[in-house]
Parts: sequence; structure tokens; C-alpha cells
Amino acid sequence: MSDFDFDLFIIGGGSGGVRAARFAAQRGARVGVAESGRMGGTCVNVGCIPKKLYSFAAHYAESFAESRGFGWQLPGTPTLDWATLKANRATEITRLNGIYDGIVAGAGAERLQGHASLVDAHAVAVQLDAGPERRVTARHILIATGGTPFKPDLPGAELAVVSDDVFDLPTFPQRLVVVGGGYIGCEMASIFHGLGAAVTLVYRGEQVLRGFDEEVRTFTAGEMAKAGVQIRTGTDVQRIEALADGARRLHLTDGSTLDADVVLYATGRRPNVDRLNLAAVGVRQTKNGHIEVDEHFTTSVPSVFALGDAIGRKDLTPVALGEAMVLVDHLFGPAPGKPAREPLDYALIPTAVFTHPPIGTVGVGEEDARKQYGAIRVFRSDFKPLKHTLSGSTERTLVKLIVDAATDRVVGLHMVGAEAGEIVQGFAVALQCGATKAQFDRTVGIHPTTAEEFVTLREVTRL
Repeated sequence: MSDFDFDLFIIGGGSGGVRAARFAAQRGARVGVAESGRMGGTCVNVGCIPKKLYSFAAHYAESFAESRGFGWQLPGTPTLDWATLKANRATEITRLNGIYDGIVAGAGAERLQGHASLVDAHAVAVQLDAGPERRVTARHILIATGGTPFKPDLPGAELAVVSDDVFDLPTFPQRLVVVGGGYIGCEMASIFHGLGAAVTLVYRGEQVLRGFDEEVRTFTAGEMAKAGVQIRTGTDVQRIEALADGARRLHLTDGSTLDADVVLYATGRRPNVDRLNLAAVGVRQTKNGHIEVDEHFTTSVPSVFALGDAIGRKDLTPVALGEAMVLVDHLFGPAPGKPAREPLDYALIPTAVFTHPPIGTVGVGEEDARKQYGAIRVFRSDFKPLKHTLSGSTERTLVKLIVDAATDRVVGLHMVGAEAGEIVQGFAVALQCGATKAQFDRTVGIHPTTAEEFVTLREVTRL
């Protein structure tokens, strides 16, 4: 090990990179971390954290309206101060940046501020922000550079923004068009509608949220539309035109046009690896640009590893954290007195989508379950939550269980409704333990809650 400057050099200071740095250093490894932006990666700076903060903000408008049903009388009409929201969010993100810096420093790892790229199998060149290029050597190199949003190549694409930009728009858009029907597009459509914008979502497919359970997709789209988000499927953008007043005009493939103050492209993300010099070093990539790795996150170059969004297995912060822990155990051994971590079970990773209402899901959807298990039993219910018996809202909640008929094991659990992420997180533990429908049935519910619906579903909806 002493022949190298570092035992582990990490390119990327996001969730996966920082987790690997911290725990590798705790194992006694000499660790370096290069980051060209702010510490914390996508999640902290332009992803999960600001998105959830803005989602909280967006819920206040409906809470103000719903409070009247519970006897509250609000003086005047509450209004959003966009500048205050942005400033408070920025303060919190800066605090988190400092925490991530502190984690790296506290672990004893060396932090380099600058852009890093591979030189060879054991060397990295870092163009420092405040100085010349520095070259370092490492026994192991980890690529944890995350992903980045992209826009398709069409006339006027430069007039649109991406999700990285949307939290800091100079002025709040009264009219927003979101292009893309994935989870980011649907989240942003819900959030900005809740904050007060007139939102239209344009998606070329037949239904939004491709990849999710079909019933969840349809139910969520219906609730979003009922709340006021205009969803236009089966059409796409041909070009974007700048108008004299600063607005944008979208020309769609169905011949119609849409005017907006801001156009947000949320049509996907790609791995952030273009400037890493991968090909020259021999690191193989998939046709989509993701780095190819084996079960130990080893690339085609044995000393180079990759994880997180750069490899594209599951683009979720907790997945990158888990992958980092598995990798550290593989490279430096487990923590004293503990067994090595098992590989991640990607089939049972819970996910939340912060639409309004939000989605929580773990396991397989109904369609995939039929392909994978054959005979299944589906239990589902949709209902008006207790809160909305007085709030005046027409929002409904969906809960759904998918059971393998041969084993009685619950293989999919889905919810659309308030606090879906909080509720599904707990049930994810049960599915990880192999819980059966009989065990769900024997569990006593907490009344009155939405969560209890999952343990009181008795009638099979369909086979």
C-alpha cells in the first residue's frame, strides 16, 4: 500500500463517495476525495433535499384551504414569497455542504476541490480550483460521480431549464410546462402547481410514471389531474420559440402550441462520466454511458470501481450508500466484530415519489408479478382518508398488496396517499423478512390510520 499516495481515491463527493470515504478511513485506509462542485452531490444540492423542502412548501396552500373545514379562519389570502423560500433553502443546503465536508475531514480523509479524471489504472489528475493540476496515485480508485439531467437536441432546447435549475429560478413562473412523465417530471409538476403555478405536463407516452405498477400510474395521474395539473400524453415537443415578452412557446407534434414562462425538461438523466477519460484507461461503459461493474463494483480495470448513479442500477441515494458499504467491506474488510455486508437486494428497495399525493412502493408491480410468479392474488382498496371527511378535499388514497399465490408471500406493496413514503418504509422491512399475507392478517392495525389498511385487506380483488 505504501507505494501509493492513497489506498482509496474517490472521484465524487456525493452520498456514495462520502460514505465510502468515511468508512474506508475508519478501517485505517488512506483516503482522498476529489469534488468539483459542492459537497453532497445531487441529493443534497439539486435533488432529494431541496425537492422535499419545496414539496413541504407546496403542501401549505392546500393545508390552508383544508383548514377551514376544521374551523380555522384565516385572515386574507396566504401568498408565497418565492425569494424567501429560495433563500431559506440555500441556507439549509449550505449547512449540509458543511456537514459533508466535516464528515470527510473528521474521518481523516484528504479533500481536494477540483475536477478529477483518470490517468491510468492507479493515477488520477485533479485540476484544482485554486491551483495547478495535482496528480495522485491510489491502490484503488472509486468513481462516484452521480448523474446529470439532459435535454434532447431540438430547436430551442436552450430556452428550457432542467431540474438542476428549477430551485433557483429568478422569478416564480406563473405558467410552467414540464416535458417528461417520469418521477422527476411528475414531482416537479405537483410541487409547482402546489406553489401556485398553472402547470401543464407533456409526455409522449400513453401514461406517466412508466415502470411503476399500472394501477398506481393511472391512480396518481388521475389525482394530479383532479388537483389541477394539466396532463397531456401522446404528444411531444418539436421546437421551442422565444416570444417578445420573454415567454416560451412550445410547438407540439399534435399541431398545438403551449405558452409558458418556464419550460422544464425532465426527460431523463445520464451518468456524469463524460470528462473522466474512461475510454483511454479501458473502463468499459454500456450503450447508455453507465460504467459496467461486476457484483463487487469492479470495472473492467481491476483497480477501478464505480457505484451509484454512475452505474445505473437504482438511481437512489440510499442505494449508493448501501453500495458504498458493500464495497468498503470488500476492499478493506468488515468493521471489527461484524460480518461482511451481503450484496444489496435490488428487488426489494423501497421508493417514494413526492407527487401530490405521494407514492410509496416496494417490491414488484402487478404486471411484473404476473410474469415472475404466474399465479398471484391482488388486494387493493381506494378510499377517502379520514382527514378529508372534513377538509373538503376530494383526494383519495390507494393501497395495494400483491401476493404470490404459491407461497402466500407479499411480493409487492404500493400506496398513493399522504405520508406514503413514511408508511411504506416500515412495510419494506416486513417484505425484506419474507412476510406472508397470513402474517399481515395477524397483525393488529393502529386505528385510525391509513397504514392499518394494509393489515385489514381481506377480500381478493383479482387473481
